[in-house]
Amino acid sequence: MEIAIVNGPNLNLLGKREVDIYGNQDFDSYFVTLKREFDGHELTYFQSNSEGKLIDHIQEVGFKVDGIVLNPAGYSHTSVALADAVAAIPAPVVEVHISNIFLRESFRHHSYISPVATGIVSGLGLTGYRLAVEFLLNNVK
Repeated sequence: MEIAIVNGPNLNLLGKREVDIYGNQDFDSYFVTLKREFDGHELTYFQSNSEGKLIDHIQEVGFKVDGIVLNPAGYSHTSVALADAVAAIPAPVVEVHISNIFLRESFRHHSYISPVATGIVSGLGLTGYRLAVEFLLNNVK
């Protein structure tokens, strides 16, 4: 199975920014762990701070891969265009948030992505990515 992991803005700073919220591990090293744990499956990783590049990537891989794990980060709360891209592709998308968005500022409580996502994992740290991959592996035909 092929699963794309797509991270949005500022997630390139994991391990450096707001470690009390996001932890002290960078995503590149965590991705190595994920690939090892899911050996036998193809995991790819893409991160961008640019909304347009995220949309382009989702459109590109969304017709090829078996599933997408998407952490849209701040674009969750602002991007109708990103939600439209998710709605337009056949690949199931699991939305992931490292922090519990419902324990944070009220503007973070709404996600444009959630209504078009297959499922949501929020507040479980980097473990949320592993759970999202497991879900896709066990539930996508």
